[in-house]
Amino acid sequence: MYLRPGQLVGLCALALLCLGVLMVNSADMMVARVDDAADVVTPMTVASVIKSRAATYMALAILALIAGAWLVPVRTISRVTRSTSLARLALPGLLLGAAALVAFCALAYVPGIQEIRNGAKRWIQLGSRELSMQPSELAKWALIPLLAWYCTVRAASLPRFLSGLVPALVAVGAVAGFIVLQDLGTGVLVAAAASVLLIAAGARWWQFAIPGAVAGGGVVLAIVTSDYRMNRVRAFMNPYENPETIGFHTIQGLIAIYNGRGVGTGLGEGIQKRGYLPEDRTDYIFAVVCEELGIAGAGLVLAIFLGLLWAGYAVARNERDPLLRLWTIGIVATLGLQSMINLLVVTGLAPAKGIALPLISYGGTGWILTAFSLGILMAIDRTQAAAQDVPSEQSADLVAA
Repeated sequence: MYLRPGQLVGLCALALLCLGVLMVNSADMMVARVDDAADVVTPMTVASVIKSRAATYMALAILALIAGAWLVPVRTISRVTRSTSLARLALPGLLLGAAALVAFCALAYVPGIQEIRNGAKRWIQLGSRELSMQPSELAKWALIPLLAWYCTVRAASLPRFLSGLVPALVAVGAVAGFIVLQDLGTGVLVAAAASVLLIAAGARWWQFAIPGAVAGGGVVLAIVTSDYRMNRVRAFMNPYENPETIGFHTIQGLIAIYNGRGVGTGLGEGIQKRGYLPEDRTDYIFAVVCEELGIAGAGLVLAIFLGLLWAGYAVARNERDPLLRLWTIGIVATLGLQSMINLLVVTGLAPAKGIALPLISYGGTGWILTAFSLGILMAIDRTQAAAQDVPSEQSADLVAA
């Protein structure tokens, strides 16, 4: 008796969600005054954790994980979308799909439904000011199956630069480029994960030379034309030059990690979250983990992520369906790159970016969509055994338009 890779995916997702709820509630502990006489810390109890909004988001994420694993007919989706009639629509479908994702992301600029936080236009309201979402989160995960479909049905032409790869690069560039306008980190993540998927689908490394140079130039332009992005680069080079302004985030995160001193201060006993460490529930949640849980807690987080990525790789390695294999690779690449970027930022090895640590950093949209995507991995793994007993479809059923 052993765990299938998909089952390990589910266990790792649940472990990260549980740890996320625990650490978000710990980061929420605040210093309050009682009778204007003494400072006390608002306690974290089992009841407060269960009643927290983070616990509600965790429940929704688990439902999304189950829905992705058991309700999405991944084999049927692959078979239908690769049929001759739909395969002919791959090119216009890719471009229209990318245009729809850009239009959805543009809702963050529409007055009345947009929600501006710290000057950034990345969120839209969902009926009330209590609920909001980032359109870029949906675009990030939706682009993967769209690109996997295009690469599968046009596999024969993909190695050809103009007729195969360029349309995919245009679609990716449009979505990632629009996201970069307000969220450089997520835009770069989308482009990087898409590039991994394209190379796995058969694109050549050298074909990315010119597009990569253009994209790199665009990133540099986005940085040098933005004061706050330039400040983040300066803070990365030397955060102690301006410790109370642009270097504050980086320094406070490093102090939190140092305060852990290996063994940790204990759950709920961290100091930096009490008004010193910015974005302690979101971008810098790993610093809170290091401070309170020490090396053991940090190692546990890394081990779970490594286990999750290994399980995702195993699902992709065992998959015979080309569309589902590429879909799996895209999900694993996105999760791995996002985790790596966040950890590099928190530990001061990369400039600060608004990138969350998947399933741990607080965020309802991120938790739900990430869990649903991992559910897709579970569905692909769950149906592999039955699919291997069915003869593979002939390549003649595919159309390389």
